[in-house]
Amino acid sequence: MNQPRPTTRESWVSSISVDLFLKVLNVTLLHPFVAWIIPLCFRAEHQDYTTRPMIVSITWAIFVTLLWMGNVMSHKIAYGIHREVDLTEEVIVITGGASGLGLLIAEVYGMRGATVAVLDIADLESTDARGITYYKCDVTDKAQIARVAQEIERDLGTPTVLINNAAIVVGKKLLDMDVEEVERSLTTNLLSHFYTIKQFLPGMIRNDTGGTIVTLSSVIGHLGAAQLADYAAAKAGVTALHKSLAAELQEYPEIKTILVTPGQLSTPLFYGVKTPNPFIAPVVEPIEVAKEIIKAIDLGLSDHIGTPLYARWVDWYNVLPVGVQKIARKLSGIDTGMKTFVGRKGTELSEKNGSLI
Repeated sequence: MNQPRPTTRESWVSSISVDLFLKVLNVTLLHPFVAWIIPLCFRAEHQDYTTRPMIVSITWAIFVTLLWMGNVMSHKIAYGIHREVDLTEEVIVITGGASGLGLLIAEVYGMRGATVAVLDIADLESTDARGITYYKCDVTDKAQIARVAQEIERDLGTPTVLINNAAIVVGKKLLDMDVEEVERSLTTNLLSHFYTIKQFLPGMIRNDTGGTIVTLSSVIGHLGAAQLADYAAAKAGVTALHKSLAAELQEYPEIKTILVTPGQLSTPLFYGVKTPNPFIAPVVEPIEVAKEIIKAIDLGLSDHIGTPLYARWVDWYNVLPVGVQKIARKLSGIDTGMKTFVGRKGTELSEKNGSLI
């Protein structure tokens, strides 16, 4: 049984964040269509093109349009053309899909007619999930993955989408961890990606319609944090693995790769961890991440999904002078957040079950 999440009473102000402001701007002043509405309104008032409001509004509309076009072109250059996706023909494999983010994605695709296979050591949280076939599998065991892969091929067909979502968090200082805990963490959070990709990628390459590989990483892989040495090391490795794999797959344009580097998710994996700054670094709801992943898969695109806003700019942290980096860490509270960590309790903690990002 999952440990119930501690409930806290928060004011409505806690929902206000940089990301909320950005979402509003993206559908208003930073949207090309809206930007061009403004000079059109001025023209409806019969203002001349030489008036200051017209000049400023047209200049802004051109600037926003060029930014939008540049972003589209940059994405095309980086990731190429999309692949055709027919959900009725897709076989989607999700590791750690018995609960949390993995189960959320599985349920959405199951209801939409895709064939979904969930791999997890834990039982499904939702027994009413439609369109989902559950396979009990420990992703740290190569033999189990090989066996389940054969069963999926026999029961459902050749997988076309692989979502590597399984993860665990030990939440201890390095010297407080047993060697077995370190090994289990690295195997679940990193090596399992190698096992599943080696198992399912060849079938995608043979498939005429190609496939998509989704890698769930974390901003902690870029930043590191106290009491997360094993998790940070694994997520850094996962990010490097994904980028190297994407480079190797350039000769297979029909294979798409999606890297996801979220901040702190509102899942049982990090129960008890309090975000140091909810305005700059708000806790991310799994539904928000799921929406972005599903959108990229549906469009047949390669992508890099980072949320909240700081997660998309985290690479710039390493550009800062080391002194500024230390000050930033101190102000952000990143190295004290795990002091209130609760995580999964009871048998789930003792078994170190890999279930969600």
